[in-house]
Amino acid sequence: MRRGGARRTGVALVLLLLALLAGTFVYGLREAVSPPLRREARLALPGWPRGTPPLRVALLSDIHLGNRAMTPARLHAIVASVNAAHPDIVLLAGDFVAGRRSDGATAKAAALSAPLSRLRAPLGIVAVLGNHDYWTDPGAVRAALAKAGVTVLANQAVARGPLALLGVDDAFSGHDDVPATLASHVRGVPVVLSHSPDVVHKLGAGFPLVLAGHTHCGQVVLPWYGPVTTRAPLAGWKPLYDPRYRCGLVQSDGRRVVVTAGLGSGTTPIRLGAPPDWWLLTLGPRR
Repeated sequence: MRRGGARRTGVALVLLLLALLAGTFVYGLREAVSPPLRREARLALPGWPRGTPPLRVALLSDIHLGNRAMTPARLHAIVASVNAAHPDIVLLAGDFVAGRRSDGATAKAAALSAPLSRLRAPLGIVAVLGNHDYWTDPGAVRAALAKAGVTVLANQAVARGPLALLGVDDAFSGHDDVPATLASHVRGVPVVLSHSPDVVHKLGAGFPLVLAGHTHCGQVVLPWYGPVTTRAPLAGWKPLYDPRYRCGLVQSDGRRVVVTAGLGSGTTPIRLGAPPDWWLLTLGPRR
């Protein structure tokens, strides 16, 4: 009797554990596909032109179209919510498609065009690519973005209103070139847009604001533990990012770094403790 009771207890514990795991997965999948949070901040930038009104900047990243957490229909809904905020400019910080291999990447990229072409902003839509875009088919991603009317920067700068947007290519996949970006000599208040926040380590003084994604804010973050994954199994287990820039608005070395959690998810289509989000930033003069 005792042996049978112990066996039944063991089976019950295993079933309970499996139920907890299944419940956690379902909850994580629901969080991954939930409507993204809109986070807001008002930031004063040095050198803002006198008499120029503040600018509303939407920052989106990590769409990862092609896995279960991001479909064209969901992306259409997100675009509608961004348009409802009436941004002056929309910035896209890379990782438009999911996966690492080029198989199916062309179709994934092509599906970006219709939703992103609906984005509306007077100063346009500007983007940089991310590591997953380079791991799959960067040419197809660029073509899809161009079809949607998106300006893609690759270690280049462009003027938009009072801003000098410096689009530094992805540091995680080794495509960044800060000197080449600075060689563009664009006038305006400098704002750096890059996929990985780790580009911060390659910037000198004079760059008060960096906008990035890549981290997913940890994607799966457990209480009392933190992010489950901090290294990249698809890239030789190297660190995914500097933990100081995992999430949100960070003040560091005299500059502000804004890291969005992103809209989609990585290889595993779940999120826990790191819901999808995008940022609406109001940039303007010091008071």
